[in-house]
Amino acid sequence: MIALENLPSINAALNTLSATLLASGFCFIKRKNIPAHRACMLGAVASSTIFLIGYLTYHFNVGTTRFQGEGVVRPMYFALLLTHTILAVAIVPLVVTTLYRALGSRFEAHKRIARWTLPLWLYVSVTGVLVYFMLYHWFPGKT
Repeated sequence: MIALENLPSINAALNTLSATLLASGFCFIKRKNIPAHRACMLGAVASSTIFLIGYLTYHFNVGTTRFQGEGVVRPMYFALLLTHTILAVAIVPLVVTTLYRALGSRFEAHKRIARWTLPLWLYVSVTGVLVYFMLYHWFPGKT
């Protein structure tokens, strides 16, 4: 069993994995390596799904983690968190639609939405890792 206090680190690793798979998948499709692209994108969906389960489990059991930074970094953190949160909600239906179109071999429709989904999903994955570092490493709460 995974201890609750380890979930934020695991979730950050899953977000890092998702971002890496997304970037790799993009490179593969640019080289027309469709099997590698598909594997990377399915891996990104899987790692993001596992992340979401871990995220919800953690926050359901632990609640909110308060940001401890002060000064100019505080509004920077909340601006980052706001954009991350809004796009994290928006990305779920985009990913589902993009995946559905690809799996249904509707590649032109897939390509049209993937142009939006990829950069937004990358942003959400990378900013999720930044939020993690800001909360747990750079400006941790008093223990």
